[in-house]
Amino acid sequence: MGVSLADNDDDDDFGETHEINVTPFIDVILVLLIIFMVAAPLSTVDLPIDLPTSSATPQKKPDKPTYLSIKPDLTLAIGENPVHRAELIGTLDGLSDMSKDKYVFLRADRSVPYGELMGIMELLRSGGYSRVKLVALEGAPGAPAAGAAQP
Repeated sequence: MGVSLADNDDDDDFGETHEINVTPFIDVILVLLIIFMVAAPLSTVDLPIDLPTSSATPQKKPDKPTYLSIKPDLTLAIGENPVHRAELIGTLDGLSDMSKDKYVFLRADRSVPYGELMGIMELLRSGGYSRVKLVALEGAPGAPAAGAAQP
């Protein structure tokens, strides 16, 4: 409750000022900001893959993306769980939040040969997963991707 200390001789009562105290609101926002700053890095896939860069415009990521990763030693992982190539389609079919019309986000280390990457994409296509998005790191617009041939 605020008071006004103006010199009013005819009114001895203190008048109220109607202001909103925003300090608790700011405190709550700061706590939420800290929580999200701590939780955001934990929600990403943490496999040691050296992704190539791309200057393409980043697109919106779904709430629960399904990541298929090709590691440098050519082993596969769905999320962070290793999977054998022969069991890939069966494992994808067994995921509760996966369907054939959802995107599979394919992450491949830059040292993976192009033929291996295409082989995995063909395996996905033959299993009915034709909606595949390739994952890369963001690069500078207009700059060639890292590892690209220079003229």
